[in-house]
Amino acid sequence: MKRILLAAAAIMMSTLVFGQGRYGADSAECIKYLSFYQQYVKQNNLEDAAPNWRKAIKFCPPTASQNMLLDGMKIMRKEINQFRNNPIRKKELVDTLMMLHQMRIDTYPNYATTAKTNKAVDMMNYAEPGTEMDVYNALGEALDAAKAKSNTTVAVRYLDYAIQLYKAGRLMDSDVFSAFEKSVETLELVKAAKPSKMVDDAIADVESLFAGSGVASCENLVTVFQPRYEASPEDETVLSNIVTLFSSTGCTQEDLFLQAVEGLYKVDPSSNSAHLLFQLYSSLPDGGDQAVKYMNEAIAFEDSDAEKDAEYYFELATYLFSKLDRKADAAAAAKKAAESATWQARAYFLLGTIWSTVKCDGNPIESRAQFWVATDYMLKAKNTDATMAGEVDKQIATYRQYYPLQSDAFMYDIVDGDRFQVNCNGMNETTTVRTQK
Repeated sequence: MKRILLAAAAIMMSTLVFGQGRYGADSAECIKYLSFYQQYVKQNNLEDAAPNWRKAIKFCPPTASQNMLLDGMKIMRKEINQFRNNPIRKKELVDTLMMLHQMRIDTYPNYATTAKTNKAVDMMNYAEPGTEMDVYNALGEALDAAKAKSNTTVAVRYLDYAIQLYKAGRLMDSDVFSAFEKSVETLELVKAAKPSKMVDDAIADVESLFAGSGVASCENLVTVFQPRYEASPEDETVLSNIVTLFSSTGCTQEDLFLQAVEGLYKVDPSSNSAHLLFQLYSSLPDGGDQAVKYMNEAIAFEDSDAEKDAEYYFELATYLFSKLDRKADAAAAAKKAAESATWQARAYFLLGTIWSTVKCDGNPIESRAQFWVATDYMLKAKNTDATMAGEVDKQIATYRQYYPLQSDAFMYDIVDGDRFQVNCNGMNETTTVRTQK
């Protein structure tokens, strides 16, 4: 206690030099209790510091010490936690905490930006039902004040609160739209000042929230993102966010989505981005050639392993066959897919299906030989994957109806079991003769 009194005396002496105004009308009491509580704070003993701090805040004006306000905030947070199950006392403590924030904002303008952010964060942390609009406004004020120094969490939660209020009928969809723009624009300023993964993640979070808000129509998304794309057509984060957001909201038919995907491919060419372009172009009525081009590029990338290549080959074969009617190319791609054990059975089944639809010219034997090849591949599919037996047998039963009659084959000096070379529309296979008795 003697040391505490000596310290108080030292502070009082300094007051004679610097004047009385800073410590208020009762400066002696102010300085005394400042000294008393600070000794406990230095020991991280907030519980014993609290009584003396309360006397300090009673006798001292806010100008006495900014630390008095900051220390008081620590004490309030600790006590709020202690009284979290006592609603009345908790509210009193939260009100005091907010008062301290406001004192700091009003008294120390050089720290007002940080103080507004801290106040908004505490309002979020201790928000009571019915205070959502107050929290939302405080978050917005913090963003306006901090700009490029904004807290990323504040930017994300600002939109989150706007969406909550919109769903509660307290904000309009235009308000959510404006909140989204403010959050993103603020985070872009933060990113420009100090790029980091944390900022990129926050931008992605904001865009994800907006996508699920019920406000993000395709038209609204284009309105927001078209200027961002035009301003930074090679910014990988902007492009990636457009692709992700438009995909998640079903806006993949927008021109901006295509532009973003192609831009992303140019900035960071990869198997995945090439495959995405295949999927995009394959959904367009006249996108066939571009779709095939990008799928072949996806397969050619080194970051695509053998298993992924087989999957892509199978997808390409299916597209070539079912959408473009390019049977020879489809068969070639399916054979590539069959090199993988994972895709082999499905590839064989697809090859059988392709061959069963080919129209072959020639005599009555040559014009039906494709069904022998189709049967060969179906049997391979069944032998590779026994679970396909039922579907394979059903297909073979259908093909068998188109086998030539044994008597017709005999006229061409062909009998069951012979090897037969089939050449049909650029497709070539060696098969086994089969006839109907």
